[in-house]
Amino acid sequence: MKVTARGAITLLFFVCLLGQFTLPGPFFLVGVLAAVWLVNPRDLLTLVVSPPLVFFVSALIVEILSALGADSALQSLGLGMFTTLSAAAPWLFAGSALALGLAWYRGLPQSVRATREDMKSRVPAPRKSKEEFDAEPEGYFEPKVYGTAKEDRPQV
Repeated sequence: MKVTARGAITLLFFVCLLGQFTLPGPFFLVGVLAAVWLVNPRDLLTLVVSPPLVFFVSALIVEILSALGADSALQSLGLGMFTTLSAAAPWLFAGSALALGLAWYRGLPQSVRATREDMKSRVPAPRKSKEEFDAEPEGYFEPKVYGTAKEDRPQV
């Protein structure tokens, strides 16, 4: 069973969200492992860059919810985010390295190559010289004449 990048990122998000209530680091590693293993090989590039952002968003949601009942919500949110992110930093690094390593094994270089080729096909080829111009439509720079000429107008 293979999922798209959206499906794998959604799976990672829910695993991280669940992990925020218990053990965020190990849950993040398990979520990254599952997401990279289940994603289609063509979507590996999209998935590899997403895990730290997904972890941050899940931590932000949990900290916002926990800060709602505090006396100083902003201070509680800031302290909670600082504590969560600093405690999870080694896990984030390990999870990102795991995602990159497993994605490399599953075919990340081919995904990067395919993305690069797709981008090249969308960009027009550069002009060879400065003298080479696109043809303008006929009559584009010709002045338009409205009404009658001055000589043809009746004198009053």
